Order: sequence, then structure tokens, then C-alpha cells
Amino acid sequence: MSERLQKVIAKSGITSRRKAETLIETGQVKVNGKVVTELGVKVTDQDHIEVNNVPIEKEQSVYYLLYKPRGVISSVSDDKGRKTVTDFFIELEERVFPVGRLDYDTSGLIIMTNDGDFANLLLHPKYQLDKEYIVKTKGIPTKENLQKFKKGIHSDGDILKAKQVKIMSIDKKKQTAILKIILHQGKNRQIRRMFESIGHPVLKLRRERFGILTLEDLQPGEHRKLTPHEVDQLIKSAKKIVK
Repeated sequence: MSERLQKVIAKSGITSRRKAETLIETGQVKVNGKVVTELGVKVTDQDHIEVNNVPIEKEQSVYYLLYKPRGVISSVSDDKGRKTVTDFFIELEERVFPVGRLDYDTSGLIIMTNDGDFANLLLHPKYQLDKEYIVKTKGIPTKENLQKFKKGIHSDGDILKAKQVKIMSIDKKKQTAILKIILHQGKNRQIRRMFESIGHPVLKLRRERFGILTLEDLQPGEHRKLTPHEVDQLIKSAKKIVK
């Protein structure tokens, strides 16, 4: 059975399918000793594949939920030597990577896997899985300003939208507010940009939910394996939304 080269690379756990495509296009992939730069190439189990001259090995797919603390990079490495999400998985034989990103100063739920297809499914804009956040803001936003989030905020060429936003509590003395916001999008620094646009900078931000997954009883820095049922439900939820 043959599969597209980028899919096979993603399955190996090296990276996501999108990044695998970049590796191919930039001449960093060889099949049976020859550099391949076309994305349409298909390979089988009999083909010898190398990425940057290192043979890929098929890994068993693994899926984890991590409670990312603040002050941690959502990447597999960092050129400044800062702590990354993969540092919490040094005991694993598999090479996991984060599904999407959380800002350095944002804490909360992030999925880690070596399954590029699974990551692509959850991240693709058309799949629209709920991502729920708890936000603490400087100042107390008005309902009128929050309504703008549902219509869309124009920011640096992007239209940033929220599916839902709700004030949970306010502290009039400290002039702060706690809000719940649900997104389908995943733009860079999206929530911070949205609240900055209405004059209420974010003081704290935590992702509480991704699709059916929640932080449950996890503490910052802790992680757990996803159950086969949870993985299956995430996939089914995404595909159901598309239909």
C-alpha cells in the first residue's frame, strides 16, 4: 500500500504533515538515496526515506494532554535555551510535538502527539473544535465591546472572532474582570490582541478546554495519556463538524 511521502514522514513522529511538506519542498528529504522535492510522490514500506540524511523510523502513535505552565515555549526546541513543552516528556521513546501553540505567558491545556495526521485534523481551520479559555483583564470590559468579538475584530490583516464570550466575575476595587471565551480560530496571540483592541490588556490567560478535553485534576507541568476513546471522539467530533 502506498501513501504520500509527507504523510509517512508525519507518521514517523518527526514533525507535522505541513512541516513535512516544507522539508520536501526545500530538498531535505531523500527516497532511496535520491532527493525528492515534489509533494505528490507516493512511497511504500519498502522505500528507504531519509530526512536531513537521517533514516526515519515508524513509531507507535501516542497522544498526551499536558497542563502547560506559564513561562514554557510551545515548541520542540528553543534557540534561547528556554524550557519547552517537550521537556516534560523526556522519558518517552517517541518524539512528540505540540498540537498548535500556547503563548509563552499562557498556561493550560495543550495536546502532545507524534501523529501528524491527527494534529493536522485538529488544527485545520475548517474543523472548528471549541477552545475554551479563562481570561483575567485589566479593567472591566463593557458588554458592547465584548459583542464586537462575535462580529470580528480587524487586527494586522486578520479578522479575529470569538464563538462566545462571557464575564464570570468582576473586582471593582482592583478594576479587573474574569471572563470565559470560546474560540474556533487559533491566530497568533489572538485573545491578547482582541482584548488590547478594546483597551483591556490581558493579565492572565489559561486554556481550560480543547474539544472534549479538560484539565480535570492536573496541576501545571503534569500530563496524562489520552484514552483511545478520547482520541476517537476528537477525530469524530472534528469530522462531524465538517459535514
